[in-house]
Parts: sequence; C-alpha cells; structure tokens
Amino acid sequence: MKYLVPGLTSLLLFVQFLAVAQRGTSGSGRLPSKAPVHKKVAPAPPTAPAPAGLVVPSWLPSEAPIQPAATILTEVTDTKLDVRFDYKKQHLLGTALLTLRSHFYPQSELVLDAKGFDVQKVELVSDKKTKNLTYNYNRRKLVIALDHPYPRSTPYQVRIVYVAKPNELPQGGSAAITNDKGLYFINPLGAEKNKPRQIWTQGETESSSCWFPTIDKPNQRMTQEISMTVEKQFKTLSNGLLTSSHANPDGTRTDTWKLSEPHAPYLATMVVGDFAVVSDSWHGKPVDYYVEPKYAGTARAVFGHTPQMLDFFSKKLGVEYPWEKYAQVAVRDYVSGAMENTTASTFGSFVQTTKRELLDANFQTSEFVVAHELFHHWFGDYVTCESWANLPLNESFADYSEYLWAEYKYGADEAGLVQEIKINNYLEEAQSKREPLIRYRYVNREDMLDRHSYDKGGRVLHMLRKYVGDEAFFASLNRYLTQNKLSAVEISKLRVAFEETTGEDLMWFFNQWFLKRGHPELRITHSYTNGQVSLRVQQTQDTLFQPVYRLPVTVAVWTGSNQPTEHHITVTKADQTFQLPANQKPNLVKFDSESQLLAQFDEERTTDELVFQFYHAQSYQQKSEVLELLQNKTDQMSVSSMLRNALNDKFWNVRRLALDHLRRYRGPEPEGMRKDIQRLASDPVSRVRAQAITTLATFPDGNYGSIYGKAVGDSSALVAAAALEVLAKKPEPTTRQQVAAIENTTSSPLLVAIASYYALNGNLDQYPWFLRRLPDVTEGDLYAYFQSFGTLMTHIPPVERDKGLKILEDYARNAPRYDIRLGAYKSLALLLPSMPSLKATLQNIREKETDDRLKAFYNLM
Repeated sequence: MKYLVPGLTSLLLFVQFLAVAQRGTSGSGRLPSKAPVHKKVAPAPPTAPAPAGLVVPSWLPSEAPIQPAATILTEVTDTKLDVRFDYKKQHLLGTALLTLRSHFYPQSELVLDAKGFDVQKVELVSDKKTKNLTYNYNRRKLVIALDHPYPRSTPYQVRIVYVAKPNELPQGGSAAITNDKGLYFINPLGAEKNKPRQIWTQGETESSSCWFPTIDKPNQRMTQEISMTVEKQFKTLSNGLLTSSHANPDGTRTDTWKLSEPHAPYLATMVVGDFAVVSDSWHGKPVDYYVEPKYAGTARAVFGHTPQMLDFFSKKLGVEYPWEKYAQVAVRDYVSGAMENTTASTFGSFVQTTKRELLDANFQTSEFVVAHELFHHWFGDYVTCESWANLPLNESFADYSEYLWAEYKYGADEAGLVQEIKINNYLEEAQSKREPLIRYRYVNREDMLDRHSYDKGGRVLHMLRKYVGDEAFFASLNRYLTQNKLSAVEISKLRVAFEETTGEDLMWFFNQWFLKRGHPELRITHSYTNGQVSLRVQQTQDTLFQPVYRLPVTVAVWTGSNQPTEHHITVTKADQTFQLPANQKPNLVKFDSESQLLAQFDEERTTDELVFQFYHAQSYQQKSEVLELLQNKTDQMSVSSMLRNALNDKFWNVRRLALDHLRRYRGPEPEGMRKDIQRLASDPVSRVRAQAITTLATFPDGNYGSIYGKAVGDSSALVAAAALEVLAKKPEPTTRQQVAAIENTTSSPLLVAIASYYALNGNLDQYPWFLRRLPDVTEGDLYAYFQSFGTLMTHIPPVERDKGLKILEDYARNAPRYDIRLGAYKSLALLLPSMPSLKATLQNIREKETDDRLKAFYNLM
C-alpha cells in the first residue's frame, strides 16, 4: 500500500495511543509511512479472561474476527470506463463496460462492489443485442441477475451507467490513509486562490469501488481502459499508455488510457489537473514526472533518479521492469504518503520542492518514497497479495527497497541509518501492539497498514538475506516473481521460492518471523576464563505469547589485533551459553556484530568496551549505539574525548547524533567542546548545522546571539528555522527586524518557525500575517501552525479574534485530514479561558465529529 512518510510516524503513534485509550489493553494501527473505514466497525470483542495469576501483556490485541481471502466466484477480466465530471456537485458521471467470467462454477448472479452510486442502467452486452438486466442495490453491493448461468468457458459483458457521489459516502479512514472515499475533487470551483483544481483517486484498500463498479478485492486481476472527458486546459494521467486524445465540440477533450497487462482493481487510478510534465525515458519506455507548473524546475531533482532505480532494481531482481511506462504525479491534499498505482504512482505534495528546500532534501522522505513506490511495481503490482492478511508480501518488500537503494547509491552508513530508523519505528509500535506479520485476524483491513507490515517486514527480509546470502536471496526473489507473475499469492509462495532455490526447509524462519507475533528480547553477558569467552544469551521475552527464537548470528571477539575473530553461532534456547576461544582477555565481545537482528538488546559492556566499540565500529549502527548508551557519561574523559572525535566523523549523522547528545554538556573542557559545537554550526550538511544551533541553545551561560542571527539568513530553511526556534525564547535586539525581512518566505517549515516566534513575541500587529500566510502552509505543517496561531490569539483582545475563530472552527469541522481538524480544535481550546462562550462551539464540534480516533481524543481532554 501507501508509503508511510517518516514525518507521519508520530501521527501513527498518536493513533495507537488513542486506540490504547479506547480499548485499554492494546493498540491498533498503517507509515510510514507509507495513514484511515467506510462502515463504522464494531469494537473488537474483549480478550478472554486470563487464568488466575496469568499477566496478559498490554500489547496483546483483543480477539478479532478471521479475515480469509475473498472467495472468487466471478472474475473481472477487463474494465472499460467512460467518465466525465460535475465539478459543482463533485460527481463522476460514468459508463462501465465490464468483461467477466465465472471462476469455476457456473454463475447466474453477478455481485459487484459499488459504493454510494446512483445506478441508472444495467444491461448485458453481446454482438447481437443488448438486454436490460434486473438488479438489487443497497448502495454498497450491486447484485445483478444474469439471463442464464454462465460456465467458466463463456465470458460475458455487462454495461452499467451510473453516477458516483464520493462526498455523500460515510467518512472513514485510518492512520495510513486518512480518508477512504476513493475519488477526490480538490478546489473544484476554484474558490481557493492558492490551490490548484485537481481530481485524483485513491484505491487501496477497497475504495476503487467508490468510483467504478468492480469486485474490489486484491485477488482480482483485470486489464483496463479509461476515457476521461475533461476541460481542455487540464492534463490527465491513468494506468498504461495514452492511446488517443481528441477535442470535443463543447470545448472539452477526451483522453483514453489503456493498460494492456492485468492488475488488481485497487491499483486503478485517474488524475486530472494543471500539471507540468517533465519527460525522461528508460529502455525506450516513457518515464514522466507530473508536478505543478511552478515546480517544473525541480521535478528532475526530486524524481530524476527513477531511470537509475529502474536499472538497479531490474538487474538486482533479474526481472526487467514489467510495465509499459512509468509516471509519477504529485497532488494536493493527498490522503496518504504515496501510492503505487500501476505505471502511475501518486505522491502527496510534500515531494514538490523549491530550489532552496532542495538544500535540506532528505532522501528518506523524497528519494526513498520514489524507490518504495517503484519497487511495488514488482512486489504488489506484478505479484500481488491475495488478501489483506498477506499485505506484507507487498509492503515489506517496498520498505526493504529503501535499504537496498541506500546501500547501492550511498553506501553502508546510509543503509545502516535506514536499518536503525526502521527498527526503532517498529519497536515503538510494538510497545502497544504486537501482531504476526501475516495475520488473518483483524477488525478492519486497514489495521494491516502499520509499522509491522512495513518496518518489521523489511527487517525480516534483511535477516533472511543475511541468512541465505545475497546470491540465494536475489535468486529466490527472481523465482518468486517469475513463477507468480501477474497473479495473487499468499506467504507460502515466497517460502517455497526460497526453499526451491536454497534446498533448505525454511519453515522455521517463516513460522517465527512471519506467522508469530513479537520479537526477541535478549540479555547478553560474557566473561573470560582460561582462554575462553563464556557468552550467555538469554531470551527474556514472554514466551507464552511469543516464540523462543532460532537466531543465527555473528559474534565478534576483539583481542589485541585490529581485526576481530568472528564466530557464527545459532541461538535456539531461552537460556544458552556459548564457549568461544580467545588467547587473551578481549577488549570487546560484540553480539550481532553485523547489526542484522530485529531485537531488543540488553548487552552488558563496560564504558571502556563501549568506547573501544566506537573506535573500532564496523558499521554506523555500532557507533550510534555507543553514543546513545554513553550520553549520560560525558563527565568521563574517555567519553568526552570520544564525543569530540564523533564531531569529526565522516558520516553526517554521527556528527549530528554527537551534537544531540552533547546538549547541556558538563564534562571536562567545556569551552573547548563548545568551540567544536560552534564550528559545526558551519558544517556542510544542513541537518548538522541545525542540530548545532539547537545544541548551543542548551548552554545557559553562553552568548551565541551572533551565531543564531547569522543562521536566520542561512541558505537552508531548516537551519534558519532552528535559529528562529531558539530566538523565539531568547530574542536578540535585531531579531524582530530579521524575522520581518523573511516573513514572506515560501518555505512552509520556515513559516512554522516564524509562527512559533510570533506566538511568543508577537501581538495584534502579527495577527494579519497569520491569516495571510495560512494558505501557504502545507497540510503536514498545519497542526503546528495552528498551535502558534492559537497562542498568538491569547495575546490579542477577544474583540479582534472573530476572523481567526471562524477559520479555526471551519478547519476543526471540515478539514479532510483528521490531524488538521485536531490541530484547529486544540487551537480553539487554547482560547477557552478567555472566551468561555467557546465551550458550546467545542462541544458541538465534538458531538458532530465522526472519526473514532478524534472522538477518543476529545473524550480524554
């Protein structure tokens, strides 16, 4: 499914918090990232009472219903759509011609998913004549009586004339997909002057049936042709190739897009809008980037690695990119991070960037999302999960592609950073939720869109790669793709592909990592006696609800030499001791020296051993671990010296982490350390410069106003924003003038920082600025912007607040994203002490809110 944008991680964790608050003993979740439910789902039944004395862990989910793969009675083999749009009503006027056949048993009835339509005509189409068919329709399912039973050898065609009304559907969504109405009209009447008019769709999980009739299940597969009639100034995009485009007498234009290879219905897409198209190619296939015209100059910087990715992934998998073109489009108000629609991936507007913002570009949120959605075109589009229970067969691979790309393009350190971030994402979620990766029990199918399916799944694939070796890993993936191409599969197909390739029964690996919940929690200790290291490994996880793991792992023993002795061991017991030869007492014994296990570690090491580990680290993760574990021991000379060494590390994130851990440094030579930090305020990497600014601000006795002032004018918006956050709390005499000079910036992160400054230092004079700049703040930054807006309004007379109150109330009631509604609501709540009359408004907002997550939060406030 969608990409969970790293910036959405905190939002996902917030959702889990709400779930815990609602259910008491468990969380629910997908981002990462990487969002939203048509129907209101009944709460899960309570967990069965535990036997006396048994402590049930808080992360154990309540019992949920079994959700098997959909039974296939009928197959949709081809879909032809002819659509036009009513912008005023936000309706789609459509004609669908479906080619179908019975799967095995003859069928006399056709059941289609069709959500919220006005169905105007249903007819059977043949070469000889057209026949009207009788049907029943409950606005969810369209049940059509066929003229006779059709055997599987006889395909037939049904034409349906309908009107889709997405805005009249019940509102639903999840953490990964914040809305599920399938079809979206953005600024349809052009009333918002700073927002383009657009139409786009979002099909996953089962929302394609909100805009065309189909059997909306991942184990269906169809070819497709979509004709869109649009205003002539707009461009269109859909799956496959543009096969025709002709002008109509009424001034409109009809574009027809055809996908010749079959895909699942949830991958169907349409996009309409005013886009600049930047064209590229790969092996003769079109590769296009659709962006708003003002971003045409930076589109290639954002998407330009796509041809290289196509080449890398094709060669790595031994399966050339299997589709006829590849396009990528950025749209406004998108309800997820991005989506792998076949041949036409859709991205939220966060990928569009100015030249200045490129200075802060973090490929984890732009380049990685491009890799993620592209890799889906093998894992998800070419070979598709047969049910949402098997979603990790799509998402784990797309998630792991980010590691593969970082490793190939940027090297081991960047790949190690990806590994670290992903493990931490999963472990955060695992505090309140632990599920099997492949899980047939869930309340809502979008519960599958979580950090398990993404981050945990990607790490499980990494462990599988390390176990079988690179050659076998990619040969197995090639077998899996070629044997199952253009079909829907379950987890056993992946296991069999690996077993047939390696010759080894891998049920143990798939059982413990894909079919069981949880992860190892390891206590590692060691001692040295008589030429042997005694290494004790204890699995401390609750093995009543989680397995005792079989863990093949490498242990590195460092003695006097510069190279360690590596020992390959396999942990199979809950408490196990290994004897490792060593000719002298080791300087360091490092369990999992390749940093490949998905686990929580309690590994006993002295400060001297940890410092030794930093200087002899074989990976970024080993350095990062040391910095984390020793951050509270900066008063020790060896640690202080190590941190100063870390400030000069070749990898930017080691420098940044060292700066982060040096906040409020009180160790030896504080002036020398502060000079080192000041030096990094001019580091070539903007994220390091920004951290240096933030760290300097934690030293209460320093005077760094000139550094902060200089940083406000930095070429990087990230650095300027960091400086403004500091100056908001401790302004310099020239700060107000500096802020006024940049308050017309187009950078959303910088607007948020300016808003934070004005919230603490502004008055009625800045009130118009907040109102004027609000349309320029991106959706992802509105939550923070609203908090500053509300804070500023507490400093101005109530009589002056009317316009701001109306805007906040409108957002709190009607914003399409629930996090934005929450931000506006909290901003209004800040004003309650000085405006008791708002109590009724806030109560009415709570009462009319339909999103269960927000209702749970409001109940807690």
